[in-house]
Amino acid sequence: MVSFYNCSSAKMLQNEPLFEIGEAYYQASNSDIHVYISIKSNPNNILLDSVYFKGKQAKLEHENNLFVGRFKSSIIQKQDIIMSNEPYAEYGNKTPKLPEKLPFELKESECVVSYIDDNSIKYFKIKNVVQKELLTSPDSQ
Repeated sequence: MVSFYNCSSAKMLQNEPLFEIGEAYYQASNSDIHVYISIKSNPNNILLDSVYFKGKQAKLEHENNLFVGRFKSSIIQKQDIIMSNEPYAEYGNKTPKLPEKLPFELKESECVVSYIDDNSIKYFKIKNVVQKELLTSPDSQ
């Protein structure tokens, strides 16, 4: 019975989504990664929900004809930990969050996008996600 449950809960990738993907790229800085996905054609006005990329998941936001997923770097998210030989000094420490295992095996240049169609969540893979350099303004130098 357990094996049937595990099989049915597996996330199935769609061969062809109901819309046409344009460009997919990401930009990385010291503090975060932004994934950008453009849609060429979307006759059913389907909204993209989440993106899975580089071992993380983020919600997608729709802005300026692009869907954007924002990932925060784990460097910023680290918190101070109290280390002490006093019995109750470490009581306030939070347990570390282990990285969530993604349900997809992805290469370095791949991402998976989820979207909702007919009240069910569907997934598809984008294979050639390229990195673009961040544009820096002359004021930031």
